[in-house]
Amino acid sequence: MEYSAKVMDHFMNPRNMGQIEDADGVGTVGNAKCGDIMKIYLDIDENGIVQDAKFKTFGCGAAVATSSMATELVKGKSVDEAMDVTNKAVMEALDGLPPVKVHCSCLAEEAIHAALWDYCEKNGRKIEGLKKPVNDIDELHG
Repeated sequence: MEYSAKVMDHFMNPRNMGQIEDADGVGTVGNAKCGDIMKIYLDIDENGIVQDAKFKTFGCGAAVATSSMATELVKGKSVDEAMDVTNKAVMEALDGLPPVKVHCSCLAEEAIHAALWDYCEKNGRKIEGLKKPVNDIDELHG
């Protein structure tokens, strides 16, 4: 399987790994088939701008790389702009993924959306186009 130099870089030197204490939004998603679990933390200021983003990922190299890139892409964006960080945007930023690893970029998008949903729930806000996460690990495990 061939990975781009950017995928390898984000896997070997992940950006924003860790967690944010008292994060404004936290999203945890998983893929039961491959066993990847992704948790994304967002620090969002009073103007709705993502000041910081961190992640914890249990999974393959592509899962770590997509988490790393996704957190890079949402930093400094408004919550509405963060909605535009799709799996396609993550894949493009990484110069592509092998077809069998595309689901990792989908998980990254879902984790961002789950964190944004959590932020909206905590703050009584709505983001155009944001839907309740269906892949939320916490819900799956009660």
